[in-house]
Amino acid sequence: MGVTIGGKTLHVPILQGGMGIGVSLERLAGAVAAQGGMGTISAAFCGFREPDFSTNFNEANLRALTRQIHRAKEIAKGAGLVAVNVMVAASQYAASVRTALQAGADAIVCGAGLPKDLPEIAAEVPESSAALAPVVSGGRSAALICKLWDRRYSRAPDFVVLEGPLAGGHLGFSPEDAREAQAGCPKPLSALLREVLDALGPFREKYRRDIPVFVAGGVKNGAEMRRYMDEGAAGAQFATRFIATEECDASGGYKQALLDAKQEDITIVQSPVGMPGRALQSPLIQRVEAGAQPKITRCNRCLSACDCKTAPYCISKALIAAVDGDWENGLFFCGANAGEVNALSTVEAQMEQILNEWRAAQ
Repeated sequence: MGVTIGGKTLHVPILQGGMGIGVSLERLAGAVAAQGGMGTISAAFCGFREPDFSTNFNEANLRALTRQIHRAKEIAKGAGLVAVNVMVAASQYAASVRTALQAGADAIVCGAGLPKDLPEIAAEVPESSAALAPVVSGGRSAALICKLWDRRYSRAPDFVVLEGPLAGGHLGFSPEDAREAQAGCPKPLSALLREVLDALGPFREKYRRDIPVFVAGGVKNGAEMRRYMDEGAAGAQFATRFIATEECDASGGYKQALLDAKQEDITIVQSPVGMPGRALQSPLIQRVEAGAQPKITRCNRCLSACDCKTAPYCISKALIAAVDGDWENGLFFCGANAGEVNALSTVEAQMEQILNEWRAAQ
């Protein structure tokens, strides 16, 4: 059942998706890794609790990220792997990658854009042996990133996360595709998996090693993970279900908002990142849709693609409000199946349930 990733063994083929701001930090990532999976810290503005966050934004984030990685690895006690998810769209993208590598992260996972220069940034920290992985939405993006890395850096990804249109947070699909997926008419994740496996084939052959693919976005349980593994996936990534755990770094208010949510409360929003996203229909979203959301008055330039003069809302402020449980002002990202999460649990219980379902489906 173990998967080799960048020369290291992931004993349990379960990835916990990175969730920011502040939803997956050291407690959640460390707890998942302690169970043998890959726990993921979100680097997105992870220093929001630092006393100088508003005045020393860049240093506060990087300082906090270093501490969070060290603590997560202490919690994990070497059982699993600790990864860091970094948004390509973030203004601190390169600095966050370097900091994560220097702090000893086992893997770097990059989404919200294609990490075309990730190997070049990683080469600046030669002492690191971390695995490098892009988040892709299908065969086309997988082929593009592999061709770029092969031509420029003579390497291929160590693994790939295939995130389908039912995922939470930022999506690599059009709003129309995301809405169709929510309505039950998605391009099946199985079809996307076949595309990605075909795209990776030539690079597996050239580099004479596997490039494991982990499917994400709407994978409900261990039985579905088993089906995708039978189709060629190395495992699966889960995110929303880990919010409703005691170890999740989000506040009780965020967890309760998720537990109270019904399927009809989930919607597609336009993010200032420039991508659609899936979230709960909170009062913030209702104000944005009605054109009643107040204009942004302060900007940290946290996103390279965000223009505070035209952005419908400040995403960092909205995500911080959410992690603090502020229902009126928060942006509560979630997956398409969030309405099925209705009880608080623990990471150990969630991992055990997924694996029991996986075994029963053999």
